[in-house]
Amino acid sequence: MRLLVDSASLYYRSYYALPESMTAPNGLPHNAIRGFLSTMAKLVRQHGADELVCAWDADWRPQWRVDLLPSYKAHRVAETNPIGDPEPGHPEADGPGPGEAEETPDSLAPQVDALAGILDAMGIARPRAAGFEADDVLATLSTTLEGPALVVSGDRDLVQLVDERVGLVLTVNGGMDKWPVLDPAGVIERFGVPAHRYVDLAVLRGDPSDGLPGVPGIGAKTAIALVSQWPDLEAMVQAAANPRPPLTGKRAQAMLDSAGYLRAARVVATAVRTVEFAGDPLARQPDRALLDERAAHWGVTRQVADLEQALASA
Repeated sequence: MRLLVDSASLYYRSYYALPESMTAPNGLPHNAIRGFLSTMAKLVRQHGADELVCAWDADWRPQWRVDLLPSYKAHRVAETNPIGDPEPGHPEADGPGPGEAEETPDSLAPQVDALAGILDAMGIARPRAAGFEADDVLATLSTTLEGPALVVSGDRDLVQLVDERVGLVLTVNGGMDKWPVLDPAGVIERFGVPAHRYVDLAVLRGDPSDGLPGVPGIGAKTAIALVSQWPDLEAMVQAAANPRPPLTGKRAQAMLDSAGYLRAARVVATAVRTVEFAGDPLARQPDRALLDERAAHWGVTRQVADLEQALASA
């Protein structure tokens, strides 16, 4: 079993879940690093994974997506540059809510860089691609790699990747024992639509965390009904021109008025499955001496050893 991890989703979760009073020998907080490594070890053991791939954001808000939909993640943009330059991370739902500017915690930035270095020295693949988000990297890998895989993320958009071979560990509220592991049947039970239609659902009802405003007057229940009745968003727009339930009156007019948004938002919200990598995305160059040095510097020697042991015993 291969674990494909949305790294930013997990290190942000760790940062906000653990106190900054956890510090390394250098005096800097190491809560995000420590939490991330511990979570990875637990996930590897829990799911019997023998391979761990930590996808990285080369661009958490690609310009091509912003050009299509200017509101895309707009509320997450802070006055300062995102962390992890030149491979910035992206904020998750544990941070400020919709409409607020994202203030990247100063104490997280050095931890992201340090975590990247530790993973590299461990020989854990950290694929990324210029102009694309980790979501796109995960979509491409889950499509092209053979064998069963579990994607791990708090981003519900990645529900779209679920199929008979690829599952999703959704790191929502609560501890790890409460994180749902979604297969195709589980997606329908939880969201009311099949995985390959989840993007249509999100675009219709809106997703404030990604800056998708949705169609006015269409909530979750109506969106599910529309997705169930029509094969795609274009068919819904065409149907709105000849109103019939549940597309009538103001709702039908809202669909017609939102046609441009729907077309753009669907492209924006769909993870790219054809990312071209500069080299082998699963390339590994472990360095024992460098790993020991970095782990000791950041006070995570025990967590590194635990993750190594978990992978070795899978």
